[in-house]
Amino acid sequence: MLYAVFMSASLPPFPKPQEPFETPQLLEVGPAAPDEPCLRADAARNRARLLEAATRLIAEHGVAGVTMEAVAAAAKVGKGTVFRRFGDRTGLLTALLDHSAKKLQADFLGGPPPLGPGAPAIERLRAFGVAVLYRAVEQLDLQLAAQPEPTRRFSHPSLRAMHTHVLVLLRQIVPDADCELLAQTLMGYLDPALIHHLTRQCGMPMERLEAGWVDLVDRVTGTRPSC
Repeated sequence: MLYAVFMSASLPPFPKPQEPFETPQLLEVGPAAPDEPCLRADAARNRARLLEAATRLIAEHGVAGVTMEAVAAAAKVGKGTVFRRFGDRTGLLTALLDHSAKKLQADFLGGPPPLGPGAPAIERLRAFGVAVLYRAVEQLDLQLAAQPEPTRRFSHPSLRAMHTHVLVLLRQIVPDADCELLAQTLMGYLDPALIHHLTRQCGMPMERLEAGWVDLVDRVTGTRPSC
């Protein structure tokens, strides 16, 4: 009964568009601990050595082979060193994604168009989703293993940076829409768990996912690619 009453009621108006965001700044992923704003040179070298050891383990044994104990043994340090540096296994795996996350951010904030500035907002939005899709497929096991728990997932700096970027583009394309929710909808299409399901469990080729992203963007924004 409540559902029928709700569906018969008129929908509330969209929120009024807010002032456009300034160009988002590159967000740091996996920041240092609060009491360690800048790593000392030797600490930075140790961190790099640990990440290098973890990368080798992934290449040899897959993500399942990356444990705190295995990384400590491969890097020839005590297990406590790994825990102090990364906190837990999720922190370690997240750190492994830092480089590609920062590279993606640099590309969509300051790289060449259409992903970077210089192209129309709709073209940048299409290019952004395609870039995220292919990055996710290349690192799918790592992204799934490093995904924060649900209560922290949407507040992670790299995800917030991507959401902000999509939101900024949407406000340029459809300023009268509820761009905050539309951005969340579009980001849901790029979730690693969904990409895993579609590619590995459903066997969908990347070409279909790419076309699906472009179609979704066009339907959400009421646009069509130029011929």
